[in-house]
Amino acid sequence: MKVASLPVRFAPLQQEFRTELIAIADWWAAHAVDHEQGGFYGEIKADNTPVKNASKGIILNARILWFFSEAAQEVDNPVYRNCAARAYDYLLAHFIDKEQGGVYWELDATAVPINTKKQVYAQAFTIYALCAYYQLTCDAQALARALECFNLVEQHAIDHKNEGYLEAFTREWGVIDDLRLSEKDLNYPKSQNTHLHILEAYTTLYQAHPAPEVKAALKYNIQMFDKYMIDRNTHHLRMFMDLEWNDFSPGYTYGHDIEASWLIAKALESLGDDAYTAELTPTLIKIAQVTVNEAIGEQGQVIDSFDFFTRRTNVDTVWWVQAEALVGFLYAYAATGEEQFYRAAENCWRFIKTYQIDHECGEWFWLSSLNKLNSDSYYKVGFWKCPYHNGRAMMEAIRYLQKSV
Repeated sequence: MKVASLPVRFAPLQQEFRTELIAIADWWAAHAVDHEQGGFYGEIKADNTPVKNASKGIILNARILWFFSEAAQEVDNPVYRNCAARAYDYLLAHFIDKEQGGVYWELDATAVPINTKKQVYAQAFTIYALCAYYQLTCDAQALARALECFNLVEQHAIDHKNEGYLEAFTREWGVIDDLRLSEKDLNYPKSQNTHLHILEAYTTLYQAHPAPEVKAALKYNIQMFDKYMIDRNTHHLRMFMDLEWNDFSPGYTYGHDIEASWLIAKALESLGDDAYTAELTPTLIKIAQVTVNEAIGEQGQVIDSFDFFTRRTNVDTVWWVQAEALVGFLYAYAATGEEQFYRAAENCWRFIKTYQIDHECGEWFWLSSLNKLNSDSYYKVGFWKCPYHNGRAMMEAIRYLQKSV
């Protein structure tokens, strides 16, 4: 049972999260801006050295835009607003495909498109980022661009025969052979990861633009998880599926599991359907419970994944997994009041402070210092290393603590 002393109990932790949010934002503002070629560097090494000729990916740029748009609403600092504007201007000038619509996947360091495929995951993050910028600035163009991407996804990406969203298309929105987000992914037409971030994008789009068609699309996305991607036997998320939703997952990833639990909950909150929320919440809590039961390491961290074929657990401690676990555990605590989830969140945060944050060079290690033999080979900034997971975690953690009072 929750007690009256909770606000006092949470105050120090909330302040730690706010302090770390500012530290993350300040690091990116100080180190990531590309003053020579515009926008932000495409890569920065673990020691904070920029790779000036690195290509620039839409995922990095969109997540920077989203992060600084959100951080500027959380912390009154004009530097953060300026960084958001910089990312917004660069995205509109260079990533938008003015002929075929949507956004390019990758540019070279001078902003020339070098990979023009239309990854649906990228369109989703663009919607998400543009909505955040609209919420910061009330810039009507930002919302209009977000709605353009939304309409393109709804027009081209839905599998009208079998339901759900397809992964990728050519620049002209035609069929493409290689559907993968990255070399680590399997080449299947549907993935949990892409659906998850369409869900996240539509959650924010509906808040910014509560139109009936957006509401319908948001509910449809939630239903895709409910019907096809949540395994009710194990309470893990299915990862890769064919057109008919047959499961070809090579295992499960604890980071995606726990991330899905709270992102689906947030989508339900945005949707405002109380009956559906009440129906689905117990399942989301079970996902968090399975993570607590199976994935906690000796230092309170959440381990990476389990492989069906080798029957081995990958115990690497990856920055984004810790960030998602922190939020997911606090969501479960706010929803249930069960102390096990609060303790899991406290232990995860203690691990982050001790092993994940780079106290010498700033930001977070890709792999924690427990994996130090490998961590120097990973970039601090890159195609997949952005201020999105850890920055979002700080803001969402503060909000979930407020909901727990």
